[in-house]
Amino acid sequence: MRPRKRRQWPLLVGACILAACMVMLIGKNPFGSSVTLKTKAPDTIAATPVPTPTPREALEFRMLDLERGWVKYADGMAQTSDGGAHWQEVLTTEAPSVDSGADAMGIDAIAKLLSLETDGTPAVGGAATVQKRVDIVTLNGTVFDVKQSQFVTPKVGWALLPSTTNSKSPLVLTVDGGQTWIDGMTEDARAIMLGEKTHLTKLKAEASLYIDEAGAKAAIGSSWKLIPEQASPGDIVLVRHKEPGSISWQGKTYTLQPYEAGYFTYLPIPMSVKVGTYPIGDQTLTIKAKKFETQYLKVTEQMESMKQDTARINADQKKIDLARSKSEPTFLFRGPFVKPIEGILTTPYGYTRYVNGKYDSAHMALDLAAKEGTPIKATNDGVVALAEPLYLTGNSIYLDHGMGLFSQYAHLSELRVKTGDRVKQGDIIGLVGTTGFSTGPHLHFTFWAHNIQANPDIFFNTTPFQWVK
Repeated sequence: MRPRKRRQWPLLVGACILAACMVMLIGKNPFGSSVTLKTKAPDTIAATPVPTPTPREALEFRMLDLERGWVKYADGMAQTSDGGAHWQEVLTTEAPSVDSGADAMGIDAIAKLLSLETDGTPAVGGAATVQKRVDIVTLNGTVFDVKQSQFVTPKVGWALLPSTTNSKSPLVLTVDGGQTWIDGMTEDARAIMLGEKTHLTKLKAEASLYIDEAGAKAAIGSSWKLIPEQASPGDIVLVRHKEPGSISWQGKTYTLQPYEAGYFTYLPIPMSVKVGTYPIGDQTLTIKAKKFETQYLKVTEQMESMKQDTARINADQKKIDLARSKSEPTFLFRGPFVKPIEGILTTPYGYTRYVNGKYDSAHMALDLAAKEGTPIKATNDGVVALAEPLYLTGNSIYLDHGMGLFSQYAHLSELRVKTGDRVKQGDIIGLVGTTGFSTGPHLHFTFWAHNIQANPDIFFNTTPFQWVK
């Protein structure tokens, strides 16, 4: 029996090896379901077609200003706060209300401001949001019908195309009055829109300077405006023009400086100008005659001799001329001018003055007598151009109010400001005195426009912007 078992053992080992090879050939799991060596091809799965979405149709839109607006759809609304560069979906279908109030710059306020520039002709903006419209636009070389359009300014407008598939943005935009249209927003378009907003802000700021809306429209709506159109020797005329430039007047040239929405200069009317009419731009300036009284003064020989020291007088004049040669190129004030003191008027502006029986000069200032030490107020906002003792005028101050206009204060007992200081209307800048060539405590006060003396009476309780008659 043993020899037979030994002979069976090699057979069993061989059978195990054979079984292991079969497992390797047919799979790792000999007990699993039957596996064929031939791979079966997977069944074909049919793709389900995706339906094409129906284009979303916008029903209407409205821009509330240059930034804010909305587009209404049947199922909701989209709003923008940056002129249409970006849109945000909102669930409501109720349109936002238009801003109101004095500080609002909504569509109605924009229309009102733009109407100031038209001199009675309907503006492209405001009324133009109703009157100006486009029926077709060309976008990327393709012409589209327009469902609705709206212009907020002469340059900037939006249009609604029949379907949202025609453009990426709900609205297309123009910044050149409708000549070209863009889909969305570009840097150039944003810059133009910012310029329009800046212009509107300047219009609003300038309009507030005039006496009323009619005065603002009369000035801003004209190519040239003289404020006032009639004047007398010793007065000043404020000139406004729509464009930069200059004016030749009485042998001098005056440059128009930019301010808010216009370009301005003062036009001084010297005492030597003749009565008559003069063309200024497309306007006519009328100069009327004005009679000035005569004043006779008696002073001591010592005081009279002061005017013989020409060296000291000329040295002071150089300081004064230098101080008045530099003026800020803008109006430094917005409110009315006030009297520096409530003194007794002893010498009005323009009086022909004789001293000790001899002709002295025309008195181009107001002399206001007051108790020594009386506080002197700055007539309006400005910068101290000069504040120091001078030979004839004593302790003196010159305030620069911008655009070549200065106010002068002389014979002070004390200076309360120094050169370079900025002052506000009503600030105390010095005290009444009798320094220099003076017969008693008083304030010698006047204005200078482009180094020509001007009558202070035309300034009090008003501003040059309100000289419209």
